[in-house]
Amino acid sequence: MGPQPKFAETEAPFAVERALVGEHPAIVKLRALIERVAPAEVTVLITGESGTGKEVVAHAIHTLSPRCNQPFVPVNCAAIPHDLLESEMFGHERGAFTGAAGSRHGLLTTADRGTIFLDEIGEMPGALQAKLLRVLEDGVVRPVGADRATRVNVRVIAASNVDLADAVAKGRFREDLFYRLQVVPIVIAPVRERRSDIPLLTEHFLERIRDRTPGREIAISREAMVAMWSYDWPGNVRELENMVERLAIMSEGSIIDTSILPENLAASARPASPPIAVKLKEGGLNLNDLVRELEGRLINDALKQAGGNKQAAARLLGLKRTTFSAKLRRCGVIAPASLDEGEEG
Repeated sequence: MGPQPKFAETEAPFAVERALVGEHPAIVKLRALIERVAPAEVTVLITGESGTGKEVVAHAIHTLSPRCNQPFVPVNCAAIPHDLLESEMFGHERGAFTGAAGSRHGLLTTADRGTIFLDEIGEMPGALQAKLLRVLEDGVVRPVGADRATRVNVRVIAASNVDLADAVAKGRFREDLFYRLQVVPIVIAPVRERRSDIPLLTEHFLERIRDRTPGREIAISREAMVAMWSYDWPGNVRELENMVERLAIMSEGSIIDTSILPENLAASARPASPPIAVKLKEGGLNLNDLVRELEGRLINDALKQAGGNKQAAARLLGLKRTTFSAKLRRCGVIAPASLDEGEEG
């Protein structure tokens, strides 16, 4: 098997960019980790809030792996009733239960030589957790009602939006399975922690809309973009994508402006209340972390007020441009070029 292509050179047959477009250090690090992990054939546990793109990351790992020409089988463990999940995953023999009129291969067998993605793995019942552990350790699958096991060669990538370590501590998830799954843990940052990528993501989704509707010009005003930047996006990339689609539909002209923004977005761009004073508690605090957090908040606020213009934001904070740029990167904030037009120097 020859060397695998780099992520940036790969034309994946799915929307990788839904979660992986961006210039924030968190997303740059994520892309590099995917490239490193993909050819390694190890199990991976992806964690992150809903809507951050866990399946997209799993599919990217599969696409960049030696298994790229074999099946990628996604399974949402929370969407399948518990009494059917075992049959869906492991298959069953004829007559194994009421309604089993014939034998059926399970999804683990379907994914043989490829990758199975187990989303919301924390919802898997305890009995199935034990059976999955055997697949990981021995590579064998025993269908419901069968007296013999079948050997499979499948890579398992799991994902969860809940803390599995906490579930282990509370006895809701097997400790041995947890450690077997997270040979390589991958954590996807929520959108609010890589806020500087919001303009890039927004423009990407607008470009996709333009591609689908030739002849239609659609853009977003600077004021509306500031509101997009200011909002916390609890639904993350999925929510952002859906909002861009909605605004494009609701816009009567070629510019999305603040007049059509929903109240939650419009309110996010209004001036925030002043920060609350911090008092030294008995247990103390980490002053360096607190200063870094405060700097990051003020830098974001300055960039928002300056419409993304770094020179103007630096003036608002009384900093030299070089000092401001250094703090940008130290705090993990990068001003998007799309909002940096007209920047001086």
